[in-house]
Amino acid sequence: MTQIAPWFERKLEFSFPVGIFPDLCTRLRGTPPRLEELVRGCPAERMTRKTEDKWSAQEHAGHLLDLEPLGMARLEDYAAGRPQLTATDLANRRTHEAGHNARPLEKILSDFRAARLEFVDRVAAFDPVWLARTAIHPRLKISMRAVDFLFFVAEHDDHHLATIWEMLHG
Repeated sequence: MTQIAPWFERKLEFSFPVGIFPDLCTRLRGTPPRLEELVRGCPAERMTRKTEDKWSAQEHAGHLLDLEPLGMARLEDYAAGRPQLTATDLANRRTHEAGHNARPLEKILSDFRAARLEFVDRVAAFDPVWLARTAIHPRLKISMRAVDFLFFVAEHDDHHLATIWEMLHG
């Protein structure tokens, strides 16, 4: 099994043009169906299996759902022209306390799909000028354009999808 680098160790580059916006919307809209395909037919005991006191595959899926309100809050930060993005709980207490392994996987998947589609619809409703707006990311301590934030979310999605894939198929 290969080792996926921890998310907080990832170094992302934001040197791309704002014009990749449609690509990012497509990626973000595609995360729920990719997640659903990834876990389709996987037995519940495999989805909820924990190793080394780390999250199970189902908890990783739940974590994506747990972060959707943060994503919406950060979209509102850009829309309002706030200088800094809403901070997250770096300890991920919401995911640790959510009991995702006791929830039906189908409910997690359907809730994530609904929340993500709401997120992408909100993005699409903004005037394209907002894509170049900047705000400081609280953990990274860098100025991030709105389009950079969308890339950040897409990369975070892919990080967890890769982790789930490795847990289930690696």
